[in-house]
Amino acid sequence: MSNVLTMTGPGASFSQRNKPGHWMLAQLGKRVLRPGGMELTRRMLAALTIVSADDVVEFAPGLGMTTQLALKRCPASYTAIECDPAAAGIVSSYLKGSTQKCVRGSADQTGLPSEVATVVYGEAMLTMQTSEMKRRIVREARRLLKLGGRYAIHEMCLVGDDLDEGGKKEINQALSQAIHVGVRPLSVSEWRGLMEAEGFEVEVEARAPMRLLDPNRMLSDEGVKGTLRFVWNILRDRESREGVLIMRKVFRCYRANLAAVMMICIKR
Repeated sequence: MSNVLTMTGPGASFSQRNKPGHWMLAQLGKRVLRPGGMELTRRMLAALTIVSADDVVEFAPGLGMTTQLALKRCPASYTAIECDPAAAGIVSSYLKGSTQKCVRGSADQTGLPSEVATVVYGEAMLTMQTSEMKRRIVREARRLLKLGGRYAIHEMCLVGDDLDEGGKKEINQALSQAIHVGVRPLSVSEWRGLMEAEGFEVEVEARAPMRLLDPNRMLSDEGVKGTLRFVWNILRDRESREGVLIMRKVFRCYRANLAAVMMICIKR
């Protein structure tokens, strides 16, 4: 019974065996796919202080969980940039009026005019990019922002004073094999260095444990009903269950060296 769940959601172009981990989790009913969970997402939005005068751009909104929270703050405009057609459809269902839209495209080349936003943010998407693509996406965020605008990231990070380059490579390879996507988290100082090198000033920084598949985090992020739905779907789908168990094993193996980081960066 490996194909009992719908295959028309985000990531449908991939086979079940090679589906990126975040889309596999989404297919199984997990709605919060951020490394620091909803708690760090809420802290990010609180620090961004989105108000009715803000023009907001969100990179890779995925299932739109943060989108819905941002829209409750009633910004002047909201634009999502999403490359996955199914995810774009989900996000579009939350949007109303001419000032809210979802654009199909890539975060490094949005096609939007320069200096159209006062707030840009993206979560759990830079981690999966190469070093050059990370730089290109951060540069695009800066191009879109007006002077003094805020750029927020919520990403996976590496921690541990004893973590050398060999250890980083080992973790990257293990994560990439488990998630079926290239995973390249940076240390907090490296994330900060990337932002500063591209012309941002880091104003706020916060961390959280990376506990994406731990029971307590699941209950906190998904609630009892959502957690039970996720567990039930895993029990029904052997192939996906094996994939989730591999991800969980890798997360637990390297939990001492994995965390989540949130930064609010200002365009100067």
